[in-house]
Amino acid sequence: MSREIVLFIAASLDGFIAKEDDDLQWLEDTEGEGDAGYQDMYQTVDTVIMGKKTYDYIVNHMKPFPYPDKKCYVFSTTEKGSNEYVDFVNEDVVKFTKKLKAQEGSKIWMVGGGCLLDSFLKENLIDEYIITVTPHILGSGIPLFKEKKPQIDLNLVDIKRFGQFAQLYYKVNQG
Repeated sequence: MSREIVLFIAASLDGFIAKEDDDLQWLEDTEGEGDAGYQDMYQTVDTVIMGKKTYDYIVNHMKPFPYPDKKCYVFSTTEKGSNEYVDFVNEDVVKFTKKLKAQEGSKIWMVGGGCLLDSFLKENLIDEYIITVTPHILGSGIPLFKEKKPQIDLNLVDIKRFGQFAQLYYKVNQG
């Protein structure tokens, strides 16, 4: 039994996870309710993975570091080694992730961003999609899903409302 990877992410109604300049203020200004299921999801994971741009955004905008109690991997082509919070991964994303999935442990949260998500989608590495749709049409930005993906069939597990947010919870159809 391999570990599952969950994508827990917010996107505008037209499918963008950030503006072109990585701005997320539109997301922070939205009237939500509670933590939109974040703590419930966070308790199910013991590992966090993300790309370098997402890591840089977190380090520059969130103090203290938000995942100190999780094993955290950052995929990077420039940064090497580790610091007190993360290990930088310089190897093939797919091979590393498949090794990670085969290890003992809880779920793995794929935090973002767009390039890393693109690699995961091409290889169908995500098992659960928890996508919180925001009440915005941004018109442009960093897309949740880039073009030319394989078809992935999902089963809708749940729909929740958190104030102005609508959360869709899907699992990959194994049939």
